[in-house]
Amino acid sequence: MKNIGSTLATVWRIAAPYFRSEDKWAGRGLLAAVISAELAIVGITVLLNQWNNRFYNALQERNWDTFVTEITYFCVLAAIYTVIAVYQLYLNQWLQIRWRQWMTRHYLGEWLHQANHYRMQLQGDAADNPDQRMTDDVKLFVERTLSIGVGLLSSIVTLASFVVILWGLSNAAPLHLFGRDIAIPGYLVWGALIYAVLGTVLTHLIGWPLVGIDFRQQQYEADFRFNLVRVRENSEQIALLRGDEAERERLLVRFGRVVENWLAIMSRTKKLTAFTASYSQASVIFPYVLVAPAYFAEKIQLGGMMQTGSAFSSVQGALSFFITIYRQLAEWQAVVNRLDGFEEGIAAARRLTTGNDRIHVVQAAGDGTIDLKGLAVQLPNGRPLVTANGFSLRKDERTLVTGPSGSGKSTLFRAIAGIWPFGTGSIAIPARATLMMLPQRPYFPVGSLRGAVEYPGQEGAFTAAQISQALEAVGLPRLALLLDEHGHWNRTLSLGEQQRLGLARALLHAPQYLFLDEATASLDEPSEAALYGLLREKLPATTLVSIGHRSTLEAFHQRNVVFVRDGDQFALQEGSESARPS
Repeated sequence: MKNIGSTLATVWRIAAPYFRSEDKWAGRGLLAAVISAELAIVGITVLLNQWNNRFYNALQERNWDTFVTEITYFCVLAAIYTVIAVYQLYLNQWLQIRWRQWMTRHYLGEWLHQANHYRMQLQGDAADNPDQRMTDDVKLFVERTLSIGVGLLSSIVTLASFVVILWGLSNAAPLHLFGRDIAIPGYLVWGALIYAVLGTVLTHLIGWPLVGIDFRQQQYEADFRFNLVRVRENSEQIALLRGDEAERERLLVRFGRVVENWLAIMSRTKKLTAFTASYSQASVIFPYVLVAPAYFAEKIQLGGMMQTGSAFSSVQGALSFFITIYRQLAEWQAVVNRLDGFEEGIAAARRLTTGNDRIHVVQAAGDGTIDLKGLAVQLPNGRPLVTANGFSLRKDERTLVTGPSGSGKSTLFRAIAGIWPFGTGSIAIPARATLMMLPQRPYFPVGSLRGAVEYPGQEGAFTAAQISQALEAVGLPRLALLLDEHGHWNRTLSLGEQQRLGLARALLHAPQYLFLDEATASLDEPSEAALYGLLREKLPATTLVSIGHRSTLEAFHQRNVVFVRDGDQFALQEGSESARPS
């Protein structure tokens, strides 16, 4: 019961926000319509149960007029039932897509809010494969929640409706054994209850391991799919290293986990199906066994016997609801657990930005200087990396940052960008200042070249003439003719071309602060010098901060900052001939 309560509380926490959202009236209206249709179907089932009595009595009595009347009555009920069932399915699917659309937008917003997706990776990404959480898991959650919720409501209403009928039939057809009537009030109800309780308990004992197995199956499937995508994204490097066989083995190992877990599902499902199928078949004959002595003792007619069988089946089916949906229930609980873990992962990433033991990026009024105050950058495991206290990046001053590999230069840039929370101290950035970070390997979204170079701005933010001029300025005139062509630009362009395209992006956006993290390292020195000269010419109001190892970069910067070792960490120091690393 504790697990059930915890699961239902989690389901409520995940599901309720949609019905309180901006789409709440549409969602509530569709849900009400689906529930009303289900209740109408239960009502028709009650009418059909009563029809069973009259129809089979007419057959037993060979009453042609009553037979024709009841056939007509059945056709009317069947037509109404069909219309309601069709529109219930239609409205259910409409509610599913609206609910799923809202949840997907909500999760995307939370995941992508202020680099939560990046911080989730920094802390080990406990909520693995977020792509699966926002696709398969959201879809299954909506489907299963509606299916199980509406099914449970239907079972409750069905039980309440047919228990009354079955109780009355128990009195009309008392238990008849050994030539005697045995007075057990509502014995058919008690028989259905005992039958269903035993079946539910046995089903749970057989099938409960499916929850954990289903959880792992989704995890292994997502892990296998994720690694397939990684191979596709890094196909050139794998081909150059002739790593095809190594990747094949790695992928087969991951797929082996899928197969092994699937075999466990097969084994457990076989046992569960063997019981539930036997249980379902036995439930067909069980009510007739109970009521047959009364029928043969001529206590009831054929119609009463058939109505009893139908009512017993409805009561037993309602009581056995969890047996019939146990497989879905196990899958649903696994989905709920995964979405709960995803929300907790997002919340944990958000908590990394709060608290006194984190790096805080604050806005400050001033002369346009970025001030590092008491800054101590750490690795996620708490190991110190870089200290910088009272250090400033001054406006309109081009700064070159150098130091040994692994000293934390790129990590300092991440801290300034506000995405690296590990450490203490503060970074004061001028209010409304615009910053742009260009890494060594820039990112371009799949789509048109125009959208790739305008990123992260909206496509259409710049004119074709502005983009063409920027591309020509950085040495990519041929791309000016391909602005509307779609492609995977990180794969089709060389790294040198990607770096030029990244600089074209900087020319268009003209940020107040431009951080270049070895953003020209793949270019030859003359090309690099030409591009730095271009930045100085085209972006005179931009404060340039560069990470680089080439001595030729010093000519394009007014200041040199060196990372020097200070015990088990590094510290920032103004550059000099003696301090610069060889």
